[in-house]
Amino acid sequence: MYPRATVRNPIGSGRTGAVTASPLVLGPLVRYVDATSASVWVETSGRARVSVHAGEGSWHARTFAAHGHHYALVEVDGLDPGSVTPYTVEVDGTPVWPPREGEGATLPPSVIATLKPGKPLRMAFGSCRTSVAHNEAGNASHGVDALRALALRMATDSSVRWPDLVLFLGDQVYADETTEEMQQFIRSRRDVSEPPGTELQDYEEYAHLYRLAWEDPLNRWLLSTLPSAMIFDDHDVRDDWNTSYAWRQDIERTGWWHERIVSGLASYWVYQHLGNLSPEQRAEEPLWQRVAVHSGADDEDEVDLTADLDALADRVDQDPETYSWSYARDFGDVRLVVVDSRAARVLGPDRRHLLDETETTWLDGQLRGGVRHLLVGTSLPFLLPRGLHHLEAWSEAVAGGAWGRRVAGPGERLRRTVDLEHWAAFQEAFQQVARMVLEVADGRRGTAPSTVTFLSGDVHHSYLSEVRREHRSGGSRIVQAVCSPIRNPLPMHMRFATAALAYAVAGPLGALVSRSARVPVPPFRWGKIAGPWFDNSIAVLEDTPDGLSVRWHRGVVEREDHTHPRLETIAEVVISSR
Repeated sequence: MYPRATVRNPIGSGRTGAVTASPLVLGPLVRYVDATSASVWVETSGRARVSVHAGEGSWHARTFAAHGHHYALVEVDGLDPGSVTPYTVEVDGTPVWPPREGEGATLPPSVIATLKPGKPLRMAFGSCRTSVAHNEAGNASHGVDALRALALRMATDSSVRWPDLVLFLGDQVYADETTEEMQQFIRSRRDVSEPPGTELQDYEEYAHLYRLAWEDPLNRWLLSTLPSAMIFDDHDVRDDWNTSYAWRQDIERTGWWHERIVSGLASYWVYQHLGNLSPEQRAEEPLWQRVAVHSGADDEDEVDLTADLDALADRVDQDPETYSWSYARDFGDVRLVVVDSRAARVLGPDRRHLLDETETTWLDGQLRGGVRHLLVGTSLPFLLPRGLHHLEAWSEAVAGGAWGRRVAGPGERLRRTVDLEHWAAFQEAFQQVARMVLEVADGRRGTAPSTVTFLSGDVHHSYLSEVRREHRSGGSRIVQAVCSPIRNPLPMHMRFATAALAYAVAGPLGALVSRSARVPVPPFRWGKIAGPWFDNSIAVLEDTPDGLSVRWHRGVVEREDHTHPRLETIAEVVISSR
């Protein structure tokens, strides 16, 4: 069904070496795909007309500009449902994809695989991936890239059933914890002894960071073939992004933050958000309307979105209710709801909430029954280990003055230091969404799904938890599945500390201190089904006749062949129907 290739020699140590003269800078990425259409994203070296050829058809788009960079998103339509079609890309009539030489030339042809109506969903997901070389040194410092292992297996093993898409749940790029390669680029532009040092400063540095994340030949091939959906988390901008009102006050007093946040959100719109949207949703985007109108013109000019894009990013940062990064998709009788749990926060002196009113209303409308599985993608786990949940809820209460003003300051410092800023640390939001989910699970919002499953990352370990419900006949199972990291493991001492805090000490301590701060009691209890494990991993979720299957995989190096990791299953759990 899918083209295969015998991969010869190492597929990249992680970098392509000297920049070639190709007008294709990055991509192609296959983004939104449905039964008859696909969106193909590219970055080019200059203004151009980009063409995608698949089967007997050809589709075209002119580039648009942002901060001196050039992009195109080609909307391919009229495809057959359930078809698998190899495609090529041209820039101003010059063939640029597939590559004709180098490491990428040994890989199978890139394809557009449309969704087949009635086919059960099979989706990969995970978060937290750093971009270092795929050699002995890189694997020693950051572990084997689980995404690379998946790509290699897809490229070489004809028995593999491919996912329909991959969902990246944040931290695809690290703007604050930069690699040596990224730091070399930063040092070539400015003095790192001045703030923000080796962290990212502007759009140009973000563009380079995305290039490092996506240019490796094997990962590039994967993204050119496997449709992707994405959402940001804190490291896409900065660790602890939007933790609290005090955090916002402190960061906004710096001289570099405004450019960072504007650049981070503007680049996210271009590199990640735009491809999340369906053609119909994009058509309603005011910025995209400018691109779409111009894309059909015959002249060689291009729309420059720089000023308007920066204005959008600035406005969204200051007033999150003016824009939404969240989105939802239906895959037959499976609904995927992806929630922004970072930029939509309400952080004021008198109110604290993970989601603003607009986002809360939108999510309330999306959490409905009448589907087989309701999947809720949120970068931050909704259900932490219970003890840790109580500690985070306590930290919010203490930082808010529950133990008096003297303790509020240390409480604020503690939650920043230990990253106590998940859903549990926003109790109003947690309680509100928990009630919504219970209504779905009890059949009060349409026929109860088989499962309501939260998909998350962020915490650098993976696990599966389930809500324990006394009255569950005919109701949904409520589950939390976490896959983190794809490639950014905790040091060994941090693994022990995390396990002790989250799964041992936090249990009795968390319950005790939360009661002392009069934290609201959760509307349900939950416990661990599987995990935790700390391996780099990529998870694959599949709707099966027996229930919702979730498998976690890692990459394993054999015979010192660091560039060809084998994909190995860590664990599999089938969440059967009630």
